[in-house]
Amino acid sequence: MLIVHGYTDLPDDLPARPTLALGNFDGVHQGHQAVIAAARAAQPDAPLAVATFDPHPRSFFAPDSPPFRLTRLPEKIRKLAALGVETCYVLPFDATLSAMTPEDFVSTVLVESLGVSAVTVGGDFRFGAKRAGNTETLEELGEKHNFGVTALDSVADEEGALYSSSSARAALRDGKPEEATAILGEPHRIRGIVERGDQRGRKLSFPTANLALDDILAPKFGVYGAKAEIMDGPHKGIVSGVANIGLRPTFEKTVPILEAHLFDFDGDLYGTEIAVALLSFIRPERKFDGLEALTKQIAADVETARRITDS
Repeated sequence: MLIVHGYTDLPDDLPARPTLALGNFDGVHQGHQAVIAAARAAQPDAPLAVATFDPHPRSFFAPDSPPFRLTRLPEKIRKLAALGVETCYVLPFDATLSAMTPEDFVSTVLVESLGVSAVTVGGDFRFGAKRAGNTETLEELGEKHNFGVTALDSVADEEGALYSSSSARAALRDGKPEEATAILGEPHRIRGIVERGDQRGRKLSFPTANLALDDILAPKFGVYGAKAEIMDGPHKGIVSGVANIGLRPTFEKTVPILEAHLFDFDGDLYGTEIAVALLSFIRPERKFDGLEALTKQIAADVETARRITDS
C-alpha cells in the first residue's frame, strides 16, 4: 500500500481519480470496513484510497485529555492494507486544516490535491471548521465539483448494536476484550517498540517484553491471555503469552505499561516492534504482599493464559 503524508507537493505518479473512503478510522472496526467496502463498490474500476487524519482531531483540540486512541498509525495502516486499500493519505490535522471551511476542504484537499472520483463516509461524518459540514454538505459540494458521494448508514451487529470506536473503547475499559474483538473484527492489538524495563520479571523467571502505552487507550488494568506478533528480526512470528497492563502496584509504579511474558520463548526483543493481541481478561491488577506471593500468582496466570491461547 502506498502511504502519502499530507496533501501538498504530492508526487505526479499517484493513482488518478481514486474512489476515497474518508474518516478517522480509529480501530478500523467493522463499521469502518463497511465504509471502505462501499467506497470500492461506488467506483469498482477506480483505485481504492483512504484519507485519514493524524493526529486525531480530539488530540488537537484537547491535547491534555486522557489517551483514548485505539490504534497508532502503523497499526491502522496494517489493517487498511489488509482490506485492499491501495493508497492511504495521512492528512495532518493541524491549525491550517482545522480552520478550513467545508468548501475549502473539498476544493483544496479532495478536488485539487487528491482528485477524487467518489467519496464515501459514515452517516455521522462531520468536517470543516467548527464541524460545520455534514453529509448533506458533502453531497452538495460533490455535485458542484463533479464527484460522487455515498453516506453509509451506521452498521450494526445481529443484535442491533452499532459498531463504533466508542463501543470498542468501552469494551476494553470494562475488561471485555472479546466484545472488542467482535467490534473490531479481530483481537485488539497494542503495538510498539519493546523497551528495557527494570528486569524484575526475568529475576522471577518470567521475563517480559515491555511496551509503553503513552498516547493510546489503556484497557482495564489486569492480566490477559494474549498472543504477540513479533514484527521483524530473527524471531519474527506469533507467540502465545500472558500480558499484564497497569501500574504494577506491588512495585509502586505510577506510569501504566504493558508487560508480555511469551511462552517458551528465549530471545532478545529490545528495540523490536511487536503487537500484543488481547484475547481474554483473566483477573484485575492487585498488590501482593511480597515476591513469593507474586511469583505464585504469575505461575497460575500463565497456566490460565495457556488454556486460553491453546483453545
